[in-house]
Amino acid sequence: MKKILFIVNVDWFFVSHRLPIALAAIKQGHEVHVACGVTDKKTILESHGLVVHPLTLSRSGTGVFSEFKTLKQLFTIIKLVEPDITHSITIKPVLYGNIISRLLRVPTRVASISGLGYVFIASGIKAKFFRVFIALLYRSALSDAKTVIFQNSSDRDVLKKLGAIKPEQELFIRGSGVDLSLYPVLPEPKDKLVVMLVARLLIDKGVYEFVKAAEIIKAQVDNVRMVLVGSTDPGNPNSVTMQKIKSWVDADIIEYWGHSSEVAATMSKSNVIVLPSYREGLPKVLIEAAACGRAVVTTDVPGCRDAIEPNETGLLVDVKSASSLASGVLSLISNDNLRYKFAKNARKLAERDFNINDVVSMHLSIYSKE
Repeated sequence: MKKILFIVNVDWFFVSHRLPIALAAIKQGHEVHVACGVTDKKTILESHGLVVHPLTLSRSGTGVFSEFKTLKQLFTIIKLVEPDITHSITIKPVLYGNIISRLLRVPTRVASISGLGYVFIASGIKAKFFRVFIALLYRSALSDAKTVIFQNSSDRDVLKKLGAIKPEQELFIRGSGVDLSLYPVLPEPKDKLVVMLVARLLIDKGVYEFVKAAEIIKAQVDNVRMVLVGSTDPGNPNSVTMQKIKSWVDADIIEYWGHSSEVAATMSKSNVIVLPSYREGLPKVLIEAAACGRAVVTTDVPGCRDAIEPNETGLLVDVKSASSLASGVLSLISNDNLRYKFAKNARKLAERDFNINDVVSMHLSIYSKE
């Protein structure tokens, strides 16, 4: 059996998106390690038999000293573990983990591209020059990786254009999957209609557009509740502040339900799920919405458009457009038959493409081949 080292930004992300894969690998007899930033979720990983290696990793900062510290830590961890396989997930782990694994001659490197980050949607001279630098890093990191897993074709096309990958490296897996048995399809609320955004409360998740759309919608419809669910992210400069959220609640524009650790139960209290994000890998919230049998409204951008069947399970709207988002939501909350049709089709989509068992099997196949 093999020694597998996952490299990821933070432990809670690994718990929510990758833990079933790790547990299946352990069940097969592999020794599984995780290098990541640690929170209170570290004990969950350790209780399942994973060896956790704390990694000081700033998810958004680019300070030279802090980045050098991260590189040094990661070098030490990989040298200590001596893995047969490194599987890097999220942006900095993919870049740093693969470059260091290459230097230390790790036999097999796997990378999961779950979005390319804000640098590929930002504008301006600074962003343009930074993209050139990031392109060099991607080429160095991925040039001879065994497998590069993509969640959408747009990210693949960007890296292919940069010369960072070759066709024989590519593999598509649509998201991290869900355990469908944990997502029962429950009846929609009957009193007031509930339109819900579930996400980390970052600007590029479209939180501001959601709030502006809420003002438009509530000016036209009385029986609707616009609900925001999720946590702020103080470590991310792109995070919405609690002060701003409180001002929206005080103005009776939205309701704020805070973080939910029971996403299926929370989504069951909605009629429509929205995600007006600026760019994604393949957002788990839309997979969860499909599993719960909920119609969605999301933006026509990489990742979001790949997570739905347009005009069959949900509607695509213009990015960064509150008016387009409001129009999409209004068309669903004013048409019960259309919404119910989308909801029914959404569950079928989840059963066909998002079953966690299929996602786990594909990953185990990658590890066994290498």
